[in-house]
Amino acid sequence: MKTVLLGIWAAVMSLSVFASNWQVNNQDSVVNFMSFKNGDIAEIHKFTQITGELAANGDFSLSIPLTSVWTNIDIRDERMKQVLFETAQFPTLSLTAAIDAQTVDKLAVGSMDTMAIPAKVMLHGQSKALDITVRVAKLNQNTLLVTSEMPLIINAADFDLAAGVEKLRELAGLSAISQAVPVSFVLTLNR
Repeated sequence: MKTVLLGIWAAVMSLSVFASNWQVNNQDSVVNFMSFKNGDIAEIHKFTQITGELAANGDFSLSIPLTSVWTNIDIRDERMKQVLFETAQFPTLSLTAAIDAQTVDKLAVGSMDTMAIPAKVMLHGQSKALDITVRVAKLNQNTLLVTSEMPLIINAADFDLAAGVEKLRELAGLSAISQAVPVSFVLTLNR
């Protein structure tokens, strides 16, 4: 009888682990983007705050406060917040996606899988569907590492940001700023 009760307890515990949500660990995650100015000068920037969750049913949500943009130049950070992102009106970038939760849960510790994920990005009052290819690695029973397999290309015009890019170009006295921005990410999720 004791063995049966122990077996039932173990089964219940394994179901509760299966059903628990994964949380994005901000400290161990990063979302980077590159900008290109004057034709051939590339710079890497990032967001310093990221929150997100992968629910047991596979619903994934990611939220980035745009005021957390970091470019290593204070005046540029402020201009991006006020002129480009208009954070007073549009404070957050959000992404939602549906992920095959069973595939994630079946990953063996130390293994990796590539997944194509249809996602929806909300930025600057605009919404766009994107297909994202990620690599998911299970580092241990309670830690996932999710990385972009290749950078996503975000076009300013798709999110009504083209006028803001042009205004930034004028303020900085540049001949050009690219309207296409590669974005990459490394997300650590814990449960």
